[in-house]
Amino acid sequence: MAATTTTRTELVLAAARNNLDAATQLEIERLLLALEWADLHPGDVVDETRSWGERDLEVAGDGAPTVAEFCIAEFALALGLSSDAGRVFIGDAVELAHRLPSTWARVLAGEVLVWKARKVAQQTRSLPADAAGFVDRALAPVLHTCSFAQIERTVEAARAEYDPTAAEERRVAAAEQRHLTFHWRNVVDGQVPVAGVLDLADAVALDEAITAKAAVQDPALPLDVRRSIAAGMLAGDPRREVVIYTHTRPEQSMVEVEHTRTVVTPDQIKHWCQQAGTTVTVRPVLDLNDNLSTDSYTPTVRQQEQVTLTFPTCVFPSCSRPSRTTDTDHITAYPTGRTETRNLAPLCRGHHRLKTHTAWTYHRIGPTTFVWTSPHGHTYLVDTDRHTH
Repeated sequence: MAATTTTRTELVLAAARNNLDAATQLEIERLLLALEWADLHPGDVVDETRSWGERDLEVAGDGAPTVAEFCIAEFALALGLSSDAGRVFIGDAVELAHRLPSTWARVLAGEVLVWKARKVAQQTRSLPADAAGFVDRALAPVLHTCSFAQIERTVEAARAEYDPTAAEERRVAAAEQRHLTFHWRNVVDGQVPVAGVLDLADAVALDEAITAKAAVQDPALPLDVRRSIAAGMLAGDPRREVVIYTHTRPEQSMVEVEHTRTVVTPDQIKHWCQQAGTTVTVRPVLDLNDNLSTDSYTPTVRQQEQVTLTFPTCVFPSCSRPSRTTDTDHITAYPTGRTETRNLAPLCRGHHRLKTHTAWTYHRIGPTTFVWTSPHGHTYLVDTDRHTH
């Protein structure tokens, strides 16, 4: 009879399979140990008169047993976890064993990986018991093939069915997280990163609008580039006014763009100005060293512009709010007479109110330098580079 030989490749594959089986069993054993630890240290009714005493922790959802607070840390350290991570780990074990029995059975049989079962446990913890049972029955048979998205959809369906009040509260809370952010401090080569979270209906409408406009752009451009151009065209009237403040210095070929912490080439400025439908307005150059004045309390438009261009942000220590969104403040209270540029500075509304209604004071000690004094006498030097000393 011919002898069979085992190749090195087959040995490595066999070892890998054995390693996976062993790791899976170890993860199951860790969960079993966490469950036993919880059983050994049940929570007691809290004595409200002992504010420094031990509390019982609800580490899992409604109906699951609680755990004594002070037992968590030692077990967590034994597993190499922080106390917070240990609390979550024990909570996952309790949630699985007491509220997700079908899923727990598949975990113990090695049919569902521990990390995926824990994902379900963490999602169901906030559900009422009947909703958790619904998720358990729906997911347990197919959990080994489920994606995170499917788990989350099932959990949210259960929440809507069994706890509509909580579902609405979560929807309202999630709506407060919507945003559209332009990362002006991360501009590179004249391009601005944009990120946001939109309502689903708004996102669909925006995507359709961008897709339609991108379809009529130069087909030689990559699709993502066309979509980016299309997004910039959604500002409303296709005839747009672009106001870009640039600064140059002697013997400097590049152009600094205000508020973006970046420099661009003159050709980039030319490209922006030549975009179809763009209106270019050339405004008079302001001498930032000129002390403009007016008889009015309210600064003139040219004075406000001069202050904005001189000081890019609010001049309060460590404040970085752009000066185009701030108030133009009289450093020394407006006397009877004239308003002069050298007595003006940009303050955001909060720091303007602080300066007006508290003992905070400040003085301009140089063209672009201020000294602030706090109510307790501490002083802070603010210079043009926004450094505070």
